[in-house]
Amino acid sequence: MDPEPIEHTQSDMETAETPFVLGDFLRTLTSQPGIYQMVGSGGGLLYVGKARNLKRRVSSYFQKQRHSPKTLAMLARVKRVEVVVTHTETEALVLEANLIKRHHPPYNILLRDDKSYPYLFIETSHDTPRMSLHRGAQKGKGHYFGPYPAVTALRESMVLLQKAFRLRTCEDHTFHHRSRACLQYQIRRCSGPCVGHISGADYARDVADTIRFLEGKSDEAIRRLNACMQAAAEQFDFEEAARRRDQIAALSKIQERQYVVQAGGGDFDVLAAAQENGQWVVYVSFIRNGRQLGGRAIFPRHTEEMRAPDVLTAFLMQFYSNKDVPGNLLVNVLPRSPTSLAEALSSEAGHRVMIDQPQRGPRRRWMALAFTNAVGALRQRAQTATAGRRRMLLLQELFDLAETPQRVECFDISHTRGEAAVASCVVFGEDGALKSAYRRFNIRDIQGGDDYAAIEQAVHRRYARLQKEGLALPEIVLIDGGPGQVARAQAALDALEIAGIQLCGVAKGTTRRPGLEMLHIPGWAAARQFDDDDPVLLVIQEIRDEAHRFAIAGHRARRGKTRQESDLDGIAGIGPKRRVALLRAFGGLRGVRDAGIEDLQRVEGVHLELAQRIYDFFHVGRA
Repeated sequence: MDPEPIEHTQSDMETAETPFVLGDFLRTLTSQPGIYQMVGSGGGLLYVGKARNLKRRVSSYFQKQRHSPKTLAMLARVKRVEVVVTHTETEALVLEANLIKRHHPPYNILLRDDKSYPYLFIETSHDTPRMSLHRGAQKGKGHYFGPYPAVTALRESMVLLQKAFRLRTCEDHTFHHRSRACLQYQIRRCSGPCVGHISGADYARDVADTIRFLEGKSDEAIRRLNACMQAAAEQFDFEEAARRRDQIAALSKIQERQYVVQAGGGDFDVLAAAQENGQWVVYVSFIRNGRQLGGRAIFPRHTEEMRAPDVLTAFLMQFYSNKDVPGNLLVNVLPRSPTSLAEALSSEAGHRVMIDQPQRGPRRRWMALAFTNAVGALRQRAQTATAGRRRMLLLQELFDLAETPQRVECFDISHTRGEAAVASCVVFGEDGALKSAYRRFNIRDIQGGDDYAAIEQAVHRRYARLQKEGLALPEIVLIDGGPGQVARAQAALDALEIAGIQLCGVAKGTTRRPGLEMLHIPGWAAARQFDDDDPVLLVIQEIRDEAHRFAIAGHRARRGKTRQESDLDGIAGIGPKRRVALLRAFGGLRGVRDAGIEDLQRVEGVHLELAQRIYDFFHVGRA
């Protein structure tokens, strides 16, 4: 929650009646703690800062002393200063973080990576608990394990846990309406509780073992599995013994991937800040129940000319504003006012949070490892930036541009014979792919399969939106297609009165083999083909292929949703209720398609005539 301010200097704000006068403002400024806001022309927020003593901190900006170029640039834009007085420095920290998150001031440290991380969730409100991936608020009844630094890491762990304990991952409505075991049972990743292939007691024991393992009590879980394997072997139940052996092997594989903290286990995050050539990185390593779940390098923006304590102070408040905070945060450099910062984080988390700079022992070794990862991430980013600059220079030379481009966008269309057409727009800059800027467009109101109209619609919608929001336009736009698609893209730009964007069509050759692409560029006398190892062609292929991948993924998702929603609705006698009943009974459209007439009749509301009609719809023709 935002702390309640106890004073706001409304009388000092710039209005039509009372212009902002810096000298008067500084003379009357309080020495209490609070936050200050640097405001530019038009009321835009430039910077938010917190201070233990507002008068001293704000005055320091306007005294004759050496400021960094970044600070001088900001001060040149400041039209007025607003302050909010708080009871304590801790309240000021929380308020500062909330305002930065809400307004994204251009001179504050900002995190690109402010999303919530995924958790592994075992839902215990159901008689047969389910294992699933979870993001967001933890309101469900059950056990949450994480956070994991990436979804891929969590999915890999879930697959190994499925092999070891065979917990179900299906949705509840699918579980309740299955008449036969699914593919997960066939490949030995589920024990089939939906159809009674395992007793409730045995399944509950597997759930308990899973939770025990994830809580760091892996030795107990493996010991029990070993005992079960030995008992099965003694009773000549070799199939059961082999199953237990495979479970132990899967758990061992998980253990190999997770370094176990031998001393001082528990839950904590390790945060190491490092800097090189003006770029800061903070590497965060997640330790839960004495096991490392992985780590992530995060590059905050607007950190030039800042020191490590200031970077970590801003980072900690923003990073943990929408995430669970463990009880201990280990840092390689103490942030500013660590006590107040810990109190602010404790207030937000609802439990005590401690910030510590380890000096020796296992936790010091964890810190050294995190710092090594931070330095490695900086160097890898520098290499990526070099490659990105080289990419842009190649495109500048190809299109004979006066300046090096900063942004390239590429469009592609994906559909199945006109069905569920989706356009993709991917964005590349000097740092490579800017995935947060990617967009998809569901193409509508055109004749199916008309790629020309689809490109025109996507380009128009994309840049109409950027125009409306006042966002930067790309210097180069690539179109997956030939001169026809390029002409329609140009028509969309002309309709928006946008000039200065270099268009280029990337058409596949007659054999559609990579390396034989033809480039169609307005103003060129003819299309141009490059050697298959030409660096500029490789750059264009990389961007085009990413647009293609992104379009296909969107199309498949839309097509699957459309087919599931519409195919059954096309059968006379099936309304919303019967459609839901059929999908639940057979676990999806494929199950309905594969069902026989007798199976279909078992669904409530489906009589013989309707069952025959459904069967004929999928096997004979459209009913």
